[in-house]
Amino acid sequence: MKKFVVLISGNGSNLQAIIDSQKAGNINGQICGVISNKANAYGLVRAKNANIPTFVFSRKDYESNLAMDLAIAEQIESLGAELIVLAGYMKILTPEFTQRFDGIILNIHPSLLPKYPGLNTYQRAIEAGDSEHGTTIHFVNEEVDAGAIVLQAKVPIYPNDEVEDIMARVVEQEHKYYPLVIEWFCSGRLVANGDKAYLDRKALSPTGYAED
Repeated sequence: MKKFVVLISGNGSNLQAIIDSQKAGNINGQICGVISNKANAYGLVRAKNANIPTFVFSRKDYESNLAMDLAIAEQIESLGAELIVLAGYMKILTPEFTQRFDGIILNIHPSLLPKYPGLNTYQRAIEAGDSEHGTTIHFVNEEVDAGAIVLQAKVPIYPNDEVEDIMARVVEQEHKYYPLVIEWFCSGRLVANGDKAYLDRKALSPTGYAED
């Protein structure tokens, strides 16, 4: 059974979905720690309620981003984690960190990448007049919101939608599919090799395993 850590910065709703999926026996892996860069992140409460060790690393306690990432890396390795799951971790990782853990960092992003990397994806989709939005689960490389795409799930955008309406649909998909992708990794079905992701030894398309 693979061990994995989850990195958060806020509410931790995806973390809760992962915890619930693990408890239900749908992930053949174990969360060995939850790491946050915000001491007041509610996700830490979720972790403690599930008896998962928590760790806080605040930027103000380190002389540089690199020093902080190195400290986090040491913590991850001391826990014996074989996978790093970013679930609303709102801090850009240094290249040294992503290189150290190449091929074992997953992230979830609320857009259909390569569309709308970065922040405010829902508002940007509305302003562009898009008819659909969604979420992307991908491996992490040195570029922001880049790396091999594993899975995308789409949701519709209706003419009178507000940001909150689209967000609710996207979050529902995230809670469904992020635990699934983690299970793929933990069971050995999903691997990254260079700039490609492979599921059951078959290369996924550039847009990953798409779900409409």
